Amino acid sequence: MTDFASMLQPDRGQPARTIHVVEPDAYESWLAKQSQRIRTTIAAHRLTGKPGDRAVLPGETADDWSMLLVCNEAVTSPWRIASLGASLPAGTYRLAEGPVGAAGLGWMLAQHQFTRYVKPDATGPRVLLTADAAHIDETVRLAEATALVRNLVNTGASDMGPADLEAAAETLAKRHGATVTTTRGDALATGYPMIHAVGQAASKDRAPRLIELEWGDPSHPRIALVGKGVTFDTGGLDIKPSAGMRLMKKDMGGAAHALALASLVMAAKLPVRLHLLIPAVENSIAGNAFRPGDVLATRKGLTVENTNTDAEGRLVLGDALTKAGESDPELILDFATLTGAARVALGPDLPPMFTDDESLAADLLACGLEQNDQMWRLPLWNGYDEMLKSDIADMVNAPDGGFAGAITAALFLRRFVPKTAAWAHLDVFAWRPSAKPGRPKGGEAYALRAAFAMLKTRFSLS
Repeated sequence: MTDFASMLQPDRGQPARTIHVVEPDAYESWLAKQSQRIRTTIAAHRLTGKPGDRAVLPGETADDWSMLLVCNEAVTSPWRIASLGASLPAGTYRLAEGPVGAAGLGWMLAQHQFTRYVKPDATGPRVLLTADAAHIDETVRLAEATALVRNLVNTGASDMGPADLEAAAETLAKRHGATVTTTRGDALATGYPMIHAVGQAASKDRAPRLIELEWGDPSHPRIALVGKGVTFDTGGLDIKPSAGMRLMKKDMGGAAHALALASLVMAAKLPVRLHLLIPAVENSIAGNAFRPGDVLATRKGLTVENTNTDAEGRLVLGDALTKAGESDPELILDFATLTGAARVALGPDLPPMFTDDESLAADLLACGLEQNDQMWRLPLWNGYDEMLKSDIADMVNAPDGGFAGAITAALFLRRFVPKTAAWAHLDVFAWRPSAKPGRPKGGEAYALRAAFAMLKTRFSLS
């Protein structure tokens, strides 16, 4: 695990190199105040003050230097100086002006490496000093939670099956004094028939399971976090093409988000009774795989005509959401890499959020803006409910035609959520297709910081 705590330290006046972060509009006035030596250096670099311009600036002695970065990222952005966190030599740094703020998170995440299959970069840590020591611990926890999502999603499916998700939950439970209960294999057939149906074709060592973690004082408000844990998705008998299967190790990204959010809740000791549920399956192909046209029983008692074995995530979530609702939670959040339609609508960086609860929607959207971790609300449009009609069962899992795919998937999930609980569904991609400063290509957390900020607002005094 990356040692993030070593990368963000209280500023007690210790020696450090200076980082000048200058906005493009302020570049000329900043330059005019610099020494002739610095202006000559900048001219030699042919900098014009456009975003991304950077230079090493000479100091008064041979080994003295500072860093210039021209940046148009907002002061509230975690990614403001992330490019430097990844590129500067090992050492200690401080900003010339202004607070570190959210930029400390990007500074740390820029140094995170996924090293399960390659040797790590051996360069030492780049330490950033901050005058806001009170927020260091939480910033470190946010970095650790983000790294947890990245590490879990980046891990190949050969090393990240249902049992490995269970082990990740056990690790969190041991760290925070929580308890884990797991229902596995054929024991799911009666209580969680959709989870069982989706995972039954997997090999014995990859048997399906429902993983449940509980933590906190039972007298506190109860919340449930549910994460889709499809550790690999072939598409089932409606098999995906090879291009569509290439990244399906990331189909457990919802579970990774739920685990990471649970870790933040427990580490912050929020006054809640936490219930984490992960339906963990591998959607495999074998003689006993569930079939198109099968009618599936559900924990809720509804029947579902399976029209597409590649729409399996909503099936396993349906049973898990039903179980979550049986404990009368005040709030249910689910995370899932659920639909390609969400990516077509909003791209990889902006997850759609669905909820019927106006207060919850407002809180999530506001926290997304505040945390620079935005999402976009899409409608649970009641007019599309009729698309879920079946001729032979209570509903289908995937309507024909492909219209409004993200919405109809959310409407399917809503059938399994109790009306007494506030509920939001986040259709996350869990993957970054191209690198940005502090955000390498690969597994990524979306709406995680926003969701945690919302929970802090609702369930704590701070």
